[in-house]
Amino acid sequence: MIPAAVEHVRPETLDEALDALTDPEAKALAGGQSLLPVMKLRIVRPSVLVDIGRLGLGGVQLGDNELRLGALATWDTLESAPELKRPSLAALAGCAAEIGDLQVRNRGTLGGSLAHADPASDMPAVVLALGAEVVVRDARAERKLSAEKFFLGPFTTALAPGELITEVVFPLVEGSGSAYAKVEHPASGFALAGAAAHVTPDGKRSVAVTGVGAHPFLLPADADPLDALTEAEIYGDRFAPTEYRRHLAGVVVRRALDRARENMEKAA
Repeated sequence: MIPAAVEHVRPETLDEALDALTDPEAKALAGGQSLLPVMKLRIVRPSVLVDIGRLGLGGVQLGDNELRLGALATWDTLESAPELKRPSLAALAGCAAEIGDLQVRNRGTLGGSLAHADPASDMPAVVLALGAEVVVRDARAERKLSAEKFFLGPFTTALAPGELITEVVFPLVEGSGSAYAKVEHPASGFALAGAAAHVTPDGKRSVAVTGVGAHPFLLPADADPLDALTEAEIYGDRFAPTEYRRHLAGVVVRRALDRARENMEKAA
């Protein structure tokens, strides 16, 4: 189908973009890999598309204690960034390499994916497992949201009307390791089950899963991850019934934890 008629604006500054987004019928356009398909189906019909491609939000900045990723960083950028080669951040580059096809990785963006909040999207699990904060702004103020409080349901986030993701901030834990693993649908590439794991030298671990519920979620830190999956609310569909998807979740959790521990050993 062809999208409904829409006005296209391309602001030069962040302030201009945020001002345009005060229109309740406006939508931000990043890489377009999530928004444009639903516009073609006329599921979403914005009156204004605010193209944020010129705002310079695609940077990768590695500091002493944190990593800052701009909202417009593409999957290709994350896959190839030298800053993400360290074992503690391996889940980011590894996950980016498994998303979609070449076109999607060249155009799709971190911020666009998080804002779209597809329940089977890959990167939200990594953002959760690494304890990231999502930085958002509107025309009046900036605020930070923990990843755990950001994802609320299928295609639903804590973003308020007019807010735009500007960057995602990850704390750095020296000597830690992380990894991402998934079983994908053979046609779409979306996760039938995906898991991100982060382990630290003091024995702590953080595991998040995606593709198995209403939204990506963290498994309880005080329980064995595999035991926690037996109690988790897992959904089934025509691609994977509930108990099969629960089994797949266990498989990818084990893989992610094993790879994260291997990466931690490389950091030692």
